[in-house]
Amino acid sequence: MTKPPISDAARIFGERVRARRQELGLSQEQIAEGSQMHWSYFGQVERGRRNLTLHSMLRLAAVLGVDAGELVRGLPVPTKPDRD
Repeated sequence: MTKPPISDAARIFGERVRARRQELGLSQEQIAEGSQMHWSYFGQVERGRRNLTLHSMLRLAAVLGVDAGELVRGLPVPTKPDRD
């Protein structure tokens, strides 16, 4: 059984990250290496199963060539604590 995203915000964030990565034609491994993450951790970010630190988010946005604000703009505020 696959674990669900930790929140709607994490799911949407991951979808945005995946869409941008695919626009760039890059693999998960390439983005993970550039943002100093393990590739399996990055895969969990894309699936909404991880809650990134600020520094990880900033590194990820830099590798994706976007402002971090674009990745988080308008995300819903979680109504219950993260399961992370």
